[in-house]
Amino acid sequence: MDKPLLIRGADHILTMDDRRTELFGADILISNGIIRAIGPRLDVPDAERICAAGCIVTPGLVNTHHHLYQTLTRAVPGGQDALLFGWLKTLYPIWSRFGPEDMHISALIGLAELALSGCTLSSDHLYLYPNGARLEDTIEAAARVGLRFHPTRGAMSIGESKGGLPPDSLVEDEAAILKDCIRVIDAFHDPKEGSMVRVGVAPCSPFSVSRELMRDAALLARDKRVMLHTHLAENDEDIAYSEAQFGCRPGQYAEDLGWTGDDVWHAHCVKLDPKEISLFARSGTGVAHCPCSNCRLGSGIAPVRAMRDAGVKVGLGVDGSASNDAGNLAAEARQAMLLQRVSRGADAMSAREALEIATRGGADVLGRPDCGRLAAGKRADVAIWDVSGIESAGSWDPAAFLLAGPMKVKHLIVEGRQVVRDGRMPHLDLPVLIEEQNRRARALAG
Repeated sequence: MDKPLLIRGADHILTMDDRRTELFGADILISNGIIRAIGPRLDVPDAERICAAGCIVTPGLVNTHHHLYQTLTRAVPGGQDALLFGWLKTLYPIWSRFGPEDMHISALIGLAELALSGCTLSSDHLYLYPNGARLEDTIEAAARVGLRFHPTRGAMSIGESKGGLPPDSLVEDEAAILKDCIRVIDAFHDPKEGSMVRVGVAPCSPFSVSRELMRDAALLARDKRVMLHTHLAENDEDIAYSEAQFGCRPGQYAEDLGWTGDDVWHAHCVKLDPKEISLFARSGTGVAHCPCSNCRLGSGIAPVRAMRDAGVKVGLGVDGSASNDAGNLAAEARQAMLLQRVSRGADAMSAREALEIATRGGADVLGRPDCGRLAAGKRADVAIWDVSGIESAGSWDPAAFLLAGPMKVKHLIVEGRQVVRDGRMPHLDLPVLIEEQNRRARALAG
């Protein structure tokens, strides 16, 4: 058995449990990856201790959409001021030069950045595999960083010569795609409670794969009992493509091909209309809201308030660091709150609701009710935020730290193991990794 861990004397604990309980001056007892108790004056003589005085404690944040490989291509000239399709056209040729080592270092940097922003569970959508790259390039990176991981085996199969957006050099044969989906699910997917790795199936988008692959992927995923993920209704170009190519809006296209249900989540959904929102609510379909990327690409403001009011499951995603160009999930939660206020008024979303979306909301989207909340029996994924610094100075409500507080954690615990300690990651030599990342970026740019 692991040595128990005791988080002592937190100023404020935002549990995000079923009652949204908030505690003051309380402790959290952890052992064997599980929260054992939360309350005042807990004492276990042989426990390792973390002092949480001056801190807010929350569940670890959950990232429901990322493209970790893109961390190597931030702020690329030519793509900085483009809409989605033009941005992709700029980046595709660069990404085609990636190899396995590029995928791995980019995932390491991206996951470390997430961890420092309070994230304990991240999905990833890897939909291109140039020059021998494989899904395990990212899975191995997540194990090294120490985060809980939900990678998805993405794919593109319709290149420019067949009317798709990506170059033919980046698309794959559909039979080979399905075969590799089976391989990675069998090799890495762990369905058990507390799992550190679950694998999903994720054809990239309606404009880069065939109708047949979408349908076959859904059948395969349900046979394997894994989740499904893709991009949907991201911007006006996306809607126009769907109507021109398929004769319907994206929501109808998804429903026709089996892409709705509680085992499905779609990224972006900026342009969902009321009928599609109702469809997602009825079917239990989840949404990964990516506010910073949607702003960066000029895609629009997703109707998150309407989705939440209708009962749609909504989580947050940082999206790729080539379209964000950051991977800070706390900053993403703040941006989500502010955008709903811009769109719907100052009372449209509170700081606590934004935090809820970033924690239990994302966990529910990923089918992980064992995560995203602090309660006895749940997984010990905990973020500890120091609110004694200048960011929170003068705040009357430090628990509303998305309004006035730090964007990086002091401590981060995943499955009971400390991944961030005093704002640092002691098990990673980040300066060396950053230099390697920058060297590879320069090589790609040259």
